[in-house]
Amino acid sequence: MFQKLFLVLAAAIFLLISMLHLFRIYAHLSIVVGCYTVPMWLSYIGFPVSLGLSIWAYLIYRRSSAAA
Repeated sequence: MFQKLFLVLAAAIFLLISMLHLFRIYAHLSIVVGCYTVPMWLSYIGFPVSLGLSIWAYLIYRRSSAAA
């Protein structure tokens, strides 16, 4: 029960993070933390990584639902 909830929440959170990276790439937004500007290449890496983690969590969720 809690494992399925965890997988759904993890997939949704990683998907949200992925969409935020994609929006940053599309809108060319700069992020400044203190006096440090976060480089844009971080979103080019963060987008596919977080999307992959979201898909992976969803596939594990589907596999666990099919087995039950």
